[in-house]
Amino acid sequence: MGGPVGRRRFLGYVLAAPTLAAAAQLAPPSSAAAASPSSAAAALPTQDITDVVDLNDLMTLAAAPTSGLITVVVNTDGTVSFALPRAEVGQGITTSTAMLIAEELSVPLDKVRVTLADARPELLFNQLTGGSNTTFATYTPIRTAAAIARHRLLDAAAAHLGSPVGELTLTAGTVKNRSGGSVPIGTLAEKAASSRTKAVTVELAPRTKFTVIGEPHGRTDALAAVTGRKKFAMDLDVPDAKPTMVCRAPTINGTVGAVANLDDVRRMPGVTDVVVISTGVAVRADTFGQCIDAVRALRVTWKPGTAAGKSDESVLRELAGAELPLGPKPPAPTVEGKFTFYFRGNSALEPNCAVADVRPDRAEIWASLKSPIVAQQTIAAKLRLPVGKVAVHVVEGGGSFGRKLFFDAALEAAEVSQKIGKPVKLMWHRADDARQGRAHPMATSRVRIAYAGDAVLSYTQRHTSVSTDLGHGLGEIITSLAAKIPVGDKAFSEVFFLLSQTMPYRVGAESRLLSEVDKGFNTGSMRNVYSPDVTCARELMLDQLGTKIGKDPLQVRRQLLRDGRARAVLDTVAEAGNWGRAMPAGTAQGIAVHTEYKSVSAALVEIDNRPATVNRPIREGVTGPRVTKVVFAVDVGLTVNPRGLEAQMMGGIMDGIAQALTASLHLRDGYFLEASWDNYFYTRQWNVPPDLKIIIMPDTSDRPGGAGELAVAASMAAVAGAYGRATGTMPTSFPINHATLSFEVKPTVPPIPPSPTDGLSNA
Repeated sequence: MGGPVGRRRFLGYVLAAPTLAAAAQLAPPSSAAAASPSSAAAALPTQDITDVVDLNDLMTLAAAPTSGLITVVVNTDGTVSFALPRAEVGQGITTSTAMLIAEELSVPLDKVRVTLADARPELLFNQLTGGSNTTFATYTPIRTAAAIARHRLLDAAAAHLGSPVGELTLTAGTVKNRSGGSVPIGTLAEKAASSRTKAVTVELAPRTKFTVIGEPHGRTDALAAVTGRKKFAMDLDVPDAKPTMVCRAPTINGTVGAVANLDDVRRMPGVTDVVVISTGVAVRADTFGQCIDAVRALRVTWKPGTAAGKSDESVLRELAGAELPLGPKPPAPTVEGKFTFYFRGNSALEPNCAVADVRPDRAEIWASLKSPIVAQQTIAAKLRLPVGKVAVHVVEGGGSFGRKLFFDAALEAAEVSQKIGKPVKLMWHRADDARQGRAHPMATSRVRIAYAGDAVLSYTQRHTSVSTDLGHGLGEIITSLAAKIPVGDKAFSEVFFLLSQTMPYRVGAESRLLSEVDKGFNTGSMRNVYSPDVTCARELMLDQLGTKIGKDPLQVRRQLLRDGRARAVLDTVAEAGNWGRAMPAGTAQGIAVHTEYKSVSAALVEIDNRPATVNRPIREGVTGPRVTKVVFAVDVGLTVNPRGLEAQMMGGIMDGIAQALTASLHLRDGYFLEASWDNYFYTRQWNVPPDLKIIIMPDTSDRPGGAGELAVAASMAAVAGAYGRATGTMPTSFPINHATLSFEVKPTVPPIPPSPTDGLSNA
């Protein structure tokens, strides 16, 4: 296995271990082929920083030095184990990871056991789940470790069978020689092990020989999920960990002033403990129902929160005052627009939750965490314990969309457990997460495009936003703190913004800047972070440019796109969606392109804005226009699991539709009016397009690009464009139905609203 490290040869280690354990050394630089623009001549070339390095590259390079600490282990029963240092929250990465191992190690997929690694501080920047980075960053290290294990097994089999390695084949977990002899890899696991760690090089399988990667596979955890056997945090049987909930302030981040009836609540049925904590009053009881009763019974005097008195209108005034200037108006003709994007909720389907068992000298935490290292470090500091005395176990989660980059439930659970000296199973109520949880920040975006004839001379965009909390950093305490300190936080946000925004068009001189204000809100890196808003504004202005120069939305994009892959996805959706077909008045098509992290996408949508659709009755629902058709094309360079990619795109499309039409939080008097999913209007079944087609393009690279967040921006922008064409007026405020408040606002005191009693009548 010697020889130089080259395009397909990679350095790794055989580790000292009782059974075969192999690890990679470094991930190679990202494939230039996946990102290089078309070689077609451009009249006004545009050089984008993401042509050189983007956020995904940064995260991958940060993770590379510790990739050798991540191991593939062959067990004596013939299974292969891998502890993935990322969080599975429904995106299917345990399945795609198992596919990478099965490919290189030639074992059946059902013999690969992918679990989630506990917090491992020695991994440094290599345990953050976000930025569509998991497969991008782990693709080569995991395959390298599996390939090393394969070669070690073949060497051991050669000795066992008395045959040269060149006469052996490894398929379906068994090594065979030409004379019919065979040995399963489980038998070889100890023989192939090494008594000392040593460096080796290995050649990975070429793409032409793939039999697993690129083939559609169902989720490896699908059966457990649909039969209720999959374990989430609240399913764990941690001894004496009892249900715990928190009574929270009526305004964002309000704190406890005084509690009038602590002793009375402590005497309520089932209640074991009531204690004041930094975020409210925690109640531990035998059941969650008893917790809810106790929370509702508490009489608390609250101090004002960090957003006291603020409303949608006041925040918009704040944003207007923080806008950076577009600069002098050029002598050429221009199109300009300003767009408003309201707060959006970031609750996952699974309620925010964690289990904690804190003792005087140690602590143990269980939660779905996308940044477990910084969670461990922060919890240790809060408890005043050494980091090595705080074990943090990463549990599979029921959704995230960026929410689980934050570990507020785990931090609360640890604080409660320490104060009462007992294990707790802490869960937020739905109203907690809507009102006190994480939100996509309100923002405005101003765009100016200068043009001459049909050539774009310059593109200027000024995005102004309520501050996005990037306090998780790159997943550990150093960058976490850098992202929080004054000045450092603005630099961190600006770098994040620039490295996550790709310009797919030839727009001449380009300038995009971010300005952020107001840290009084609990915000976060909601799925796709800045991109849905930034892309939606850009794509709408391209439609306006097309109107000025006499080109339809498809033509103006085809002319300006600077990348052949982007042009291919655009042409694909245009053809598959029959762009330009005759449609009834009040209906229209929209089209948009979005590129990021070495991947490209395009969406074509059709919308129905006729009165019969807009005014259809939905109980306490925001109705309005409906997207009736979506055609979405995606090129991620190399597709590991087409079925998983299709599911990711489907979810992102629903996100985009929601952000364009219906989903937002309404801010009034320092709190959000929404209190659960029943009055937060994510895309519902009655708003899902009945005609949905996702087209996965042929592979264009030897490496995968990012995919987890890819579909949101293009679908949101295409819906907005379709709405503008259907109504004859470009929308400038999102979601389009934000002004419609169709539900009765639930009270904030007590913070947990009463449970509905009319469920059957509305089923």
